[in-house]
Amino acid sequence: MFKISVIIPMYNDEKYLEDCIGHIIDQTLSFEENIQLILVDDNSKDNSYKIAKEYEEKYPNNIITAITEKNSGSGGKPRNIGIDLATGKYLMFSDADDYFGLNAFEIMYNAIEEKGADFAISNWNFADENGIAWEKPVFDSEKFDDFKLDIKDYENTSWVMNSSMCNKIFNREFICKNNIKCLEDIPGEDTYFSMNAFLKAKNVYYIKDIIYYYRQRNSSLKTASTSWSCSKKFFLDMSKAYKATYNLFVEHKQIGFYRFVYARNMTNLLFKLIDSKRVSDEEKREVFEDLKWFFKLSKTINVPAVQKSINILIDTIIKGEFGEAINICKIIGELRTYMSEDVKKQMAKPYKEMYDEILKNPIEDMEQIKKVY
Repeated sequence: MFKISVIIPMYNDEKYLEDCIGHIIDQTLSFEENIQLILVDDNSKDNSYKIAKEYEEKYPNNIITAITEKNSGSGGKPRNIGIDLATGKYLMFSDADDYFGLNAFEIMYNAIEEKGADFAISNWNFADENGIAWEKPVFDSEKFDDFKLDIKDYENTSWVMNSSMCNKIFNREFICKNNIKCLEDIPGEDTYFSMNAFLKAKNVYYIKDIIYYYRQRNSSLKTASTSWSCSKKFFLDMSKAYKATYNLFVEHKQIGFYRFVYARNMTNLLFKLIDSKRVSDEEKREVFEDLKWFFKLSKTINVPAVQKSINILIDTIIKGEFGEAINICKIIGELRTYMSEDVKKQMAKPYKEMYDEILKNPIEDMEQIKKVY
């Protein structure tokens, strides 16, 4: 049995794929002895599948390639195919345009073995188009040391329990036993998978080492990525994904923790919508109408946005004043054109003050907490 099966969905990633695969083959945990690599193509229009097949021919004992019947438009279907094909004791995931540190698998394998964990989470970092890492990792290295996660530990666990599947290692038996799968054909599949795993896990640990690097691609290339398309369909599909994730927390009666998940999703989604150039004013009305349930949750579970302008925007959407909401989006969007990408990214993340507000202000009416259909 392989120690680790790593699953990579591909879609038009020929520019980065060899670098991604190279960082897996060159791991300090011997590739040929310990690692199974599963490359699942979502019907790419470029040479991604051809490149994958060439690697499979070179490493027939370690690499499996597969292809979806038709393009699914998100990573969920390819990842689920990969999970079904995996035979390793543990599962790891990567996007085809990102890369692992060369000692990532050794660190994560040793950690999950030592802890006997259902899954483990690592620190991670962003990298520029050329793969050069940013100065600071995502999680503050001085604040967060290795620790066991607790769903009631809002101050620490809520920060490191993020939605990505790529900075984690999962016990495959745990995943299969609990039938944990990605949502298919819509974005947000990673949030659903990770949070479902977290809600069903008994032992989850955070490891402070930086193992994964998330490449920030040039804006001209981002249209190839589902998460960067930011079309009307993207936002309508995200509504479905958020609904499914919210319902998971309702089912497990863990709305206290969901409030922090919601805080991240709310700010991130709103700024994606504000910044999008692919959604017309008329389409924004449709998006606002479809997502009104989601923004109403800010009142139901008592999670206000830190920025006053965003609170005003949310209130306007809830009231159904979509014309005014569109105007507010334009004003905020114009101001954001003068900001650097780093500043804009930071604005889309919850501030500590938002988390402090959540901690200070409990949910006022628990009777309103129910599934959304």
